[in-house]
Amino acid sequence: MPIAKANSQSHAAYNEIKRRILAGLFGPDHRLREIEVANLLDMGRTPVREALKRIQDEGLITHEPGRGLVVTSMDPQEVGELYAMRQVLEGAAAELAARHASDADIANMQAILDDGDGGDPVAQNLRFHQAVYGAAHNRYLIRSLQSLTETTYLLGRSTLSTPARAARSNTEHDAIVAAIRARDPRAAQEAAQHHIHQALLERLKMLRQG
Repeated sequence: MPIAKANSQSHAAYNEIKRRILAGLFGPDHRLREIEVANLLDMGRTPVREALKRIQDEGLITHEPGRGLVVTSMDPQEVGELYAMRQVLEGAAAELAARHASDADIANMQAILDDGDGGDPVAQNLRFHQAVYGAAHNRYLIRSLQSLTETTYLLGRSTLSTPARAARSNTEHDAIVAAIRARDPRAAQEAAQHHIHQALLERLKMLRQG
């Protein structure tokens, strides 16, 4: 059965608006007016309205009195809550990966680390974490982690933007892979949780420095 045109347009609008938000093209000061977004995307207002509602339900945009829809911003407490959930779920992903990863899954993680970051530690970090998620072989966990990862993009500049933190992150990734290869669920969980905790400390430092 073919997808209805209206649903197809709404899905396209959703994907494009979300892509722009996560790429930083819509910043915290940008008001997402329905008619302006529709004109920008050269789409009708109805699919754009449906897309904005869906993205608002996901928490990436917020309705503020007097301003309308804006990209969600987070205070330090919310940042702490976000990383607390990431610490739990990333730990669970690594633990499950230690139990269920195939040899090919582990080889893929190691290859990502061996290939280096090519000057883009953020992209390498994303590839590595996606590999761990996949190796956990739990679609519901993956869905939850994808949502948290997208919310993290709202924080702007990555914690890996400094060479020192990027280097420490690589060492932490090595420890995660080593524990997964050793089929040690507890060590994998602890290594992943330590990694996210260190990222939180770096994020809080960045917030203090403005």
